[in-house]
Amino acid sequence: MACLSFSTNGWAQTSALPAGVPDPLAYTASVQPPTSDRPVSARHGMVVSAQHLASEVGAKILAQGGNAADAAVAVGYALAVVYPAAGNIGGGGFMVLKPRQGQAVFIDFREKAPLASTPDMFQDASGRVIPALSTAGWKAVAVPGTVAGLEYVRERWGHLSRAKLIEPAIRLAREGFVLEEGDVALLRPFEKEFSADPVVSKIFLRPGGQSFRPGDRLVQTDLANSLSEISRHGADVFYKGSIARRVVDASKRNGGILQMADFSGYRPRVMPPLTCSYRGYHIDTAPPPSGGGIALCEMLMILSGYDLGAEGLHSATALRQQIEAMRHAYSDRRDLGDPAFVSNPVDHLLDPAYSVQIRSALPNAGTVKSEALTAGSAAPASSVTDPVPPVSREKHETTQFSVMDSSGLAVSTTYTLNGWFGARVIAPGTGFFLNDEMDDFSTKPGEPNMFGIIGSQANAIQPGKTPLSSMAPTIVSKDGKTVMVIGSPGGSRIPTIVLSVITGVIDYHLNIQQAIDLPRFHEQWEPSTIEVEKGAVDAAVAKTLNEQGYVFHDHATWGIPEGIVTGVLSPTRDGQTLLFGGADHRHPGGAAVGE
Repeated sequence: MACLSFSTNGWAQTSALPAGVPDPLAYTASVQPPTSDRPVSARHGMVVSAQHLASEVGAKILAQGGNAADAAVAVGYALAVVYPAAGNIGGGGFMVLKPRQGQAVFIDFREKAPLASTPDMFQDASGRVIPALSTAGWKAVAVPGTVAGLEYVRERWGHLSRAKLIEPAIRLAREGFVLEEGDVALLRPFEKEFSADPVVSKIFLRPGGQSFRPGDRLVQTDLANSLSEISRHGADVFYKGSIARRVVDASKRNGGILQMADFSGYRPRVMPPLTCSYRGYHIDTAPPPSGGGIALCEMLMILSGYDLGAEGLHSATALRQQIEAMRHAYSDRRDLGDPAFVSNPVDHLLDPAYSVQIRSALPNAGTVKSEALTAGSAAPASSVTDPVPPVSREKHETTQFSVMDSSGLAVSTTYTLNGWFGARVIAPGTGFFLNDEMDDFSTKPGEPNMFGIIGSQANAIQPGKTPLSSMAPTIVSKDGKTVMVIGSPGGSRIPTIVLSVITGVIDYHLNIQQAIDLPRFHEQWEPSTIEVEKGAVDAAVAKTLNEQGYVFHDHATWGIPEGIVTGVLSPTRDGQTLLFGGADHRHPGGAAVGE
């Protein structure tokens, strides 16, 4: 078993921390990828996640005869214990799964709006959005889907029993695990909030309300009991039994709107993935209710008309082309929504002719004004829309895990509580945080959510509806065989993070670790400023693009992609194809673990 983990002093990027808490140091790599970094290699399987204990759980499941689906389920439950800020059984997510042979499938186990929800539930009597009401407390909680999703995947594609797959998570919760600096650094900014809630403080503060320190053991007995109930009784106990009743009772006591009917009626959705192609590679990613997959594919299709590799890594020409691809894709994704409620213009946005139209409409020099774009139109609008004030609130509170086994079965999963620790509420006796996913709806069309995404009527709140998401778990294949598994947290930045890794590997021939380590840049239509990590744009390139009207803004690091490559994208050893895994070095404690 090979393992690579990385730890630093402090957490990655936490710009959504409570007021007064400073961001950690930004990533300081140069534009050239760190050539000393090498991915982890393995012959029989690979698991990559943001917490090394969870990655080790998945690799052990592979060693014990489980396949990639088994390992993914075990990792999902383990992350609920060892990564409680985003790993969860109180949230939801997306998964793309591709068998060794046959078509990939998309599993939507994202949260849904409660039946009692209304479009204006987060507005006051004058129609103004009430600050923080959609991001904290019981009213922010949507119906969680993780348990239903993991159990569906286990039953449909797994080989091992539910008890076998949940046992490692139960053990980690009941016996506890030793906190490292990164774990404590994530807990620390929220201790004041934790201390105000006796249910939360009992778990996530030491006796007497003191802070945890590195080396302390975090024991989560209530969570161990909830996981044990799921192990014995399956998803029914979570959606129709004692766990659901505890959550609903707590919601009712604290001003929430959850009902037992919300839980008993929850079902994951299985749909065809969104597909596109890039330089001969086939892309399977998330369809609506993800806006991330559409943005990713639209950007790739626009960029397929350029030769990024010949232009040079982060050259002025290549950067400009990628920035404009980002701008157009993010403009187009603003009017998307849950396909069960709205009609999405997927065919138009992914029509190759539309990509040609966008490239043809770009000026030879100079930036396109974001406010002059209309959704679904390659050319500037005939009239300028009202400008949208820039929003600095940005979170990456989600997590990604990627798994592949020796048979070729591959799983890419992005799941979340939305904000760190979700709505920051736990029902007594359950031990797990509930999500604040209601903020991913348009709390008021035309206004931005916590990620700066401008809300549209298509994403307005409706009972039973799934909110739009940027999550884009992705599998890349060649001639029917998986060659890359990738995905990332990052809020609205997710599509551009995944884009950076894919182009890094395919266009610039970086290994998966180098592509993940590559400094990033991001543009999302509004605000029109280009955000950059330190080292992403050198001084000469910045000067050239500044003269063309591009404005860059330094930003702390973001995203935690976890990736695997194999096949034509990886070397072989003794004639046998290897799997290579890369965990993001921006993040303390993540690991690629090979079997």
